[in-house]
Amino acid sequence: MVSTGHDVQFVTIHGHRRAFVKVGRGPAVLLLHGLGCDHTTWEPVIDALSRRYTVIAPDLLGHGQSDKPRADYTLGGYANGMRDLLTVLGIDKVTVIGHSFGGGVAMQFAYQFPERTERLMLVASGGLGPEVSPGIRAISTPGFHQVMGVLTLPGVRHLGMAGLRAASRSGWKITHDLDEVADIFDTFKDAQARHAIRHVVRAVVDWHGQIVTMADRAYLTEEMPMWVVWGRDDRVIPVRHANNAAALAPNARVEVIPDAGHFPHKDHPHRFARIVQDFIRTTEPATYSRARFRALLKSGGNAPRLRAVSSDSA
Repeated sequence: MVSTGHDVQFVTIHGHRRAFVKVGRGPAVLLLHGLGCDHTTWEPVIDALSRRYTVIAPDLLGHGQSDKPRADYTLGGYANGMRDLLTVLGIDKVTVIGHSFGGGVAMQFAYQFPERTERLMLVASGGLGPEVSPGIRAISTPGFHQVMGVLTLPGVRHLGMAGLRAASRSGWKITHDLDEVADIFDTFKDAQARHAIRHVVRAVVDWHGQIVTMADRAYLTEEMPMWVVWGRDDRVIPVRHANNAAALAPNARVEVIPDAGHFPHKDHPHRFARIVQDFIRTTEPATYSRARFRALLKSGGNAPRLRAVSSDSA
């Protein structure tokens, strides 16, 4: 991944070193990156957001400069890790923004720790339907580690990355995100990173697609502001999953960004930063009520819901 001008800090929690960027002042915003990425995926929007908010952008365990141990790489484990990191940093409540796999972590965090979640934003998120690109499904197969070990040998890796970057400049929608894929491919040269990513994927994906979903617990978001942002040209997770989010959580607002792929925060950083600012400015932070949470759980999703607000910017 590209380097940034932001100082990367480190803290050891449960014996594992965790890397993160923390900049700005104001209400806290937690940015969770996707599979194979790190905090630098948010680089185009960190400065704009840090003018108004305290921005925390960690490298999830197994990614970036964080340790890559044999550990718990489930969504629940990641949510616990984010709670512990925020606790160490002295931050009680956050607006959580998760991209792709990080969206799954964000949803799990909001489910496990509603008292610490003010708002939830999902960006081209996992967990909203079974479909996912064949490339991600392939990571769960038995031979992935060995094959990728060969493909990331120095000469082969450089040739592959050059091909991916050249294809990304073709202007075809189907190759829109290949520049970012090249960055992820480069991280696989590290055997520990390959092991970690394989464990992460196997926890949420099999050959048939995504196996973790928010469908059975979406009703719990009734009391929490939730926005969903997607790129219209996403070839990793289909944009129609944004409509799934609206159906599952009818109080969610959905925004589809034209001429954007799986990384809308990188394709249109200024617009994305404005969306985040509008989200926080126009919504009141959720307030946790144990009695209300108990009532929602007992209802099993039968409580009245607000009508969906859909915004398609095409």
